Amino acid sequence: MHLGMQTASTNICEIMGRSQELSEFKLATMTGCYLCNKSIHEISLLLNIPWSTVSGIITKWEQLGTTATQP
Repeated sequence: MHLGMQTASTNICEIMGRSQELSEFKLATMTGCYLCNKSIHEISLLLNIPWSTVSGIITKWEQLGTTATQP
């Protein structure tokens, strides 16, 4: 089995663990999808990221205008 490959049903938390951050690309993709009127549920399914994570990122973006990690 090749460890670098992942199936579509693999959850992002299984790969990343809970302590790692999402890449800038994933964060930008989430906000871009939201700006294109995709629902949080649609974004979650599209990127295979838990709904709660997408919701938190979008809420943070709406409140702060950024998805960057704050110190």
